[in-house]
Amino acid sequence: MSELTFAQADDDLWDRYDQLATRAYGHRIADITHLREHADLRVAMRGGRVVAGGLGLLVDQFFGGAPVPSACLGDGCVAPEERGEHLATTMVDERLRPLVERGAVISAITTSSTGYARRLGWEAPTNVLAWSVATDDLKSFFTSTGGGFGVEHGLTEEAEALQRDLARQWNGPLDRPAWWNGWKQDKNQLTTYRFARPGHPTAGLLSLTTKRHERHGMSVVVHDFWATSPATAAAMMAFLGRHNTRARTIEFRRGALPPYPTLLHGLRHHRATAESWHPWMLRILNAPEAIRRRGWPADVTTAVPIEIEDETGGWGRWMLEINGGAAELSPARSEGQVAFTRRQLAVWYAGGYRSATSARMAGVRALSDPTLSTLVRSTAHLEPWLPDHF
Repeated sequence: MSELTFAQADDDLWDRYDQLATRAYGHRIADITHLREHADLRVAMRGGRVVAGGLGLLVDQFFGGAPVPSACLGDGCVAPEERGEHLATTMVDERLRPLVERGAVISAITTSSTGYARRLGWEAPTNVLAWSVATDDLKSFFTSTGGGFGVEHGLTEEAEALQRDLARQWNGPLDRPAWWNGWKQDKNQLTTYRFARPGHPTAGLLSLTTKRHERHGMSVVVHDFWATSPATAAAMMAFLGRHNTRARTIEFRRGALPPYPTLLHGLRHHRATAESWHPWMLRILNAPEAIRRRGWPADVTTAVPIEIEDETGGWGRWMLEINGGAAELSPARSEGQVAFTRRQLAVWYAGGYRSATSARMAGVRALSDPTLSTLVRSTAHLEPWLPDHF
């Protein structure tokens, strides 16, 4: 068997990888075409044949309100005849290398192969759900609570700025580059609506598409749901409820509905259905830089010696200092009061531990609950949520 070689894809290799992905997945992967101008594609070749590859995007993700450079990996595959030889693991290293060289300090993926991803250092900070609710149920309650808002069609610069401001309030959303919304709209045939009270700025942004039923009607599928207040969210739900003449159900695509209790507290009859999907997962590539680039709460001041598992299974000793909305991670000699595996570090970084109890039940070791509680509070002031797909 000839040796593997790796390369950044040129036009010919893009086309050949597109063919491989179609064979490996069993269907065409549209993003391989749609992201061609924006993504990095690395491929593995054996004897002149493309046998593996995957896309990579260098995009900032918001954590603690600050943008952190992230290597977002997607649409990777290995030829069926090459599987079982750990080629995917080698391919991940090849895909990450150029993005790290360009500044990535963390990495995000979305995968159903969570065990494989965990072996490489990624971990899921939160569950990901898709929601389905009867359109009539939205109409029967939210219409009475969502008044006073006007609705306008189309995306504007003001609405894009609103989305970015709201994205900062969570741990994980992408700081969408200039091309992102156009790519997303074209790919999914989205229709976008803006919500505002008369004479006031845009307060809500809703993007949706439709799935036509074979015999009659359709389903509405929501891709973006961004609201500044409960009243705005209610107005957006009321608008979706007015689709009841054609659509029996409103579906919120996986991760599209923010993790606040709008449906739980708003429906008169709670008949919504939640479906669990494979989660997004996070990996810390450069812990000191990831800590430095992240945002931190201004009211937390602490200095804690911690231990972090490295890629070889050893443990490094560090001093974590948080003060005045900034943090620094520096080498230390003293024994750590809290110990994070690589995967636990990723979950903590994303605010996935909501209490010292949840951190301990995930295996985080700590000498005292107060120390662990302080560290949890330093990242849990914002919740993890990644509504973007790549």
